[in-house]
Amino acid sequence: MKTVFATSRPGRAGVWPPAPQTEPAALIEPRLLREKRPCLPELSELDVVRHFTGLSRLNFSVDGNFYPLGSCTMKYNPKFTEAVAAHPGFTALHPLIPQLRGAGHFTQGALEVLYETERFLCAITGMHAFTLQPLAGAHGELTGVMLMAAYHRDKGNRKTTILVPDSAHGTNPASAAIAGYQVVSIPSHEGIIDPAAMEKVLNEDVAGLMMTCPNTLGLFERHLPRIVELVHSVDGLLYYDGANLNAIMGKMRVGDAGFDIVHINLHKTFATPHGGGGPGAGPVGVSARLEPYLPISRVVKLEDGQYYLNYDYPKSIGYIAPFYGNFGVILKAYAYLLRLGREGVVRVAENAVLAANYLRARLRGHLEIPYDRTCMHEFVASVAELAASHGVRALDIAKALLDRGHYAPTIYFPLIVKECLMIEPTETESKETLDGFVDDLVDIVKTARINPAAIQAAPHHLPVARLDEVRAARAMELTDDAGLSEVMEITAESDTHA
Repeated sequence: MKTVFATSRPGRAGVWPPAPQTEPAALIEPRLLREKRPCLPELSELDVVRHFTGLSRLNFSVDGNFYPLGSCTMKYNPKFTEAVAAHPGFTALHPLIPQLRGAGHFTQGALEVLYETERFLCAITGMHAFTLQPLAGAHGELTGVMLMAAYHRDKGNRKTTILVPDSAHGTNPASAAIAGYQVVSIPSHEGIIDPAAMEKVLNEDVAGLMMTCPNTLGLFERHLPRIVELVHSVDGLLYYDGANLNAIMGKMRVGDAGFDIVHINLHKTFATPHGGGGPGAGPVGVSARLEPYLPISRVVKLEDGQYYLNYDYPKSIGYIAPFYGNFGVILKAYAYLLRLGREGVVRVAENAVLAANYLRARLRGHLEIPYDRTCMHEFVASVAELAASHGVRALDIAKALLDRGHYAPTIYFPLIVKECLMIEPTETESKETLDGFVDDLVDIVKTARINPAAIQAAPHHLPVARLDEVRAARAMELTDDAGLSEVMEITAESDTHA
């Protein structure tokens, strides 16, 4: 598809601004005036609309394609939440409007959203209090580890180590290391944490354990009571990575299970999926003993029903984000939770688990499933045998799925399963969509055994074919030099005639 520069034509315009009453040069300081016309494409309105509509058709999107992507899946985002987030009463609200008692009547609605969202998240997780400031899941992780450090520092504990399972998200050890802790990996046994292996590395230096439950294999940690007991025996804290919360919400409250800190991906679990880097939101909840360390400011509800921002927390870790976090994402999650209600939250977990187990059962016999037992919201399959026998790897299967109109599952993660596909169907997809995905995946596997070269060369029908990924990264070309040069020549010619 040509760039807008390549389709540009001299003198073509999409709008006709009125002639200026005053010469623009008279209104602008001479030093700010351009010496030459800007090198911009000249297109009609229809050219522009068709160009960007065409570009949109080249992309995969959650509105047009199935995303069986674990672990932080792009779910369908309801359009009503987008409408709520676009309400002028919220979008036109400036964050610097004063928040003093008695003078915050312009911001009461927004403060109420923040306050009630915190209450909702406390009810779902069993935590005592939340901060809504973190701007993404990994940012929430770092905030959680900072809270852990503040707790130990305040108690005078000399803690140096954080335990992380070998199946953890890569951001877990990264967050711990950024906060200054040494990371010790705990090996899995039969896909879950082995308490015996954990006991070998547990000592008074351990500040806490970061874990996901269910884990990245989609398996529930059966030894959780023993794990909680072990960590708390050395005054360590349990951190819950909430990326997989949609598997258990409404069914289990992690605070009741003994976790001290939890982060939640609002941009996944509560239907405001993000892509291309944001925006996200990673609220962090804590047990009562960690509440004094939460970031400031915090929304407080007065006896007369008014809300205000309280900064009076001497032990707080301070600000971890500008203002109050990504308010639009929080607002969409708030609307989604109101729409779900108590029963809807439970159905989310039930449907997520049902969909994953349905796919797991249908794919049995076609793909290797290393831990083929009842899973939670996701499961991991492997094509290690297919790679060994026919040279078709997980990457090849993923590329072939793109040809069939499905976004690819996560591949090569978790690291403890070779040639793996992590498949998470989510709670929002229909049985027909799931069946279509399985049928296509099974057909790809069959083709790989008969004609492996066809799968190794996929995708065949997308705008971009298989790339030399190393060369593409090291010798990236982001411009259409031919089209840009043509526009520059036309611009220069126009300047000369002028």
